Amino acid sequence: MHTSIPESKLGEPIAAATGSVAAKSSSLPLRPKKLLADSPSPPRILIIGAGSRGHAYASAVAKHTAAIIAAVAEPIEFKRREFVSHFINRGPLASVETEEGGEHEQQAFADWRDYVDWEKARRERAKKASSAGEAGKVPAGVDAAFVCVLDEQHREVVEGLAPLGLAVMCEKPLATTLADCVAIYDAMLRGGQGSVPRIFGIGHVLRYSPHNMLLRQLVREQGVVGDVLSVEHTEPVGWWHFSHSYVRGNWRRESTTAPSLLTKSCHDIDFLLWMLSEPAKEGEKTHKPAFLNSTGTRNFYRRARKPAAAGTATNCLSCPIEKDCMFSAKKIYAERHLRKGNARWPVKIVNPEIEDCLSTLGPDAAEKMLMKDLSEDWTSETPDEEVRRRPWFGRCVWEADNDVCDDQCVTITWEDDAASGSLAKTAQFHMVAFTEKICERRGRIYGTKGEIEYDSATIRVHDFATDRTETFYPEQRGGGHGGGDDGLATQFVQAVGAVKDGRMGVEEAQQKFIGCTLEEVIQSHAMVFAAEDARKQRAVVDWHSWWQKNVEERLQHQPTASPRSPAHSRANSGPQQPPGSAAASMMS
Repeated sequence: MHTSIPESKLGEPIAAATGSVAAKSSSLPLRPKKLLADSPSPPRILIIGAGSRGHAYASAVAKHTAAIIAAVAEPIEFKRREFVSHFINRGPLASVETEEGGEHEQQAFADWRDYVDWEKARRERAKKASSAGEAGKVPAGVDAAFVCVLDEQHREVVEGLAPLGLAVMCEKPLATTLADCVAIYDAMLRGGQGSVPRIFGIGHVLRYSPHNMLLRQLVREQGVVGDVLSVEHTEPVGWWHFSHSYVRGNWRRESTTAPSLLTKSCHDIDFLLWMLSEPAKEGEKTHKPAFLNSTGTRNFYRRARKPAAAGTATNCLSCPIEKDCMFSAKKIYAERHLRKGNARWPVKIVNPEIEDCLSTLGPDAAEKMLMKDLSEDWTSETPDEEVRRRPWFGRCVWEADNDVCDDQCVTITWEDDAASGSLAKTAQFHMVAFTEKICERRGRIYGTKGEIEYDSATIRVHDFATDRTETFYPEQRGGGHGGGDDGLATQFVQAVGAVKDGRMGVEEAQQKFIGCTLEEVIQSHAMVFAAEDARKQRAVVDWHSWWQKNVEERLQHQPTASPRSPAHSRANSGPQQPPGSAAASMMS
């Protein structure tokens, strides 16, 4: 049997939408269209980082909500001005700064610190203007910020924003080290305006796609396969995508960013904990993992794999086998993308001005610009500081300075738990570079009553007793991560709007729209660091002991630790309501 989930029925219980599997709660929301349109004061948004992720979230906010994208902080002038034109002024490129107090005062900042300084000064001006009865002469501030800078900059930015008391949505991963994750947790708890909590979101977009929301509902709320015994979940990164981002690109070195399990797949680990640990029904308790282990390595992208015919070449454009090599940078960026009219990702990551060059000067000029960038290389005489500070997209994939895993497995084990009433189960996660599909997750869920097979487009449910198979086709919204980018952005904006309008407190809005707390964010990230410890030590890690030693003790020694606010932590006793279904903590 084949069952599609039409867009118009996504707000209904599954039983109403499909006429088959009985639903126990209405979970999947209607496709958001200009949410908060009736708000007397829609949220005002700051985007920090006008790269691919900043554009993805800004596009979702502009498309689906009435929120106002009020400002951007971006160091590259072209990207900054292009962002302002597209999302703020919505017209031809123009000056983005006016005299103090002007209607469009300071929409764009070259540095996020400039915004913080400006906002502090603006608040002082607002106080004085209010006292003088001239409040309308001071421009409005923002209510929330999307942090979309490089991973290693997240801690500095989030801590820098904390005193302003803004709601924050931070791109994943939260930070590149466990210490930085804990520091962010502490900073958001302390805040800058007493201990007032604020909305916090993380770029774990897999929770927010229609596909995964339906999958969790079928498994956890409706129990279509009975008790879950084991799960196999795979992230197929894609053979050329991995070479672009994790061999030649920004995320190739653990010392400058983080392990690939964190930078690429932390939201897959979060997905598994959301699916298997967190409560899905009222009265359920968290089923805590017992232990985990991991294996993985940099298997392919290393000099030992380099074809002998390539000789000593270190750059694709001077390599004797370039025409026959599938990893040729010329083939990947020019032939596969630019010559087909695509100057967006991944081409604009090589040079953000290529997209504008293509539209204004034509394909020949754009390819000339691309080839110049791809020809750049380093030698043995180049200082490592210069090598590590930037990507090298024309570099031979077997001569790069990458050191992150291109193939890694993580096994998480749960034991019988009398406290939660849950029985043993296992989850196996596989991140693999060498795939045709690019980030289109797939997996199997094995239960006592049936089996589920899923990819990013379908969910196939087989019932053992009846020998019947039903296939579901969740709505495909478009956008990144199967609609997860749009889902997360709109849920975050709705949470901010609900608090700003006074319709909800922070805790209620965090529960209803975000569906996870900051503490749960820390816990899913901690699971990644624990897996890395297991991999490097070739050991099995006891989760409870590891958490106590590496997180709880670290929190106790934070210099200004404060009691946990309800918006950022919660008890084990019951679930929260995320967008579309119930969710709750993985408290340890």
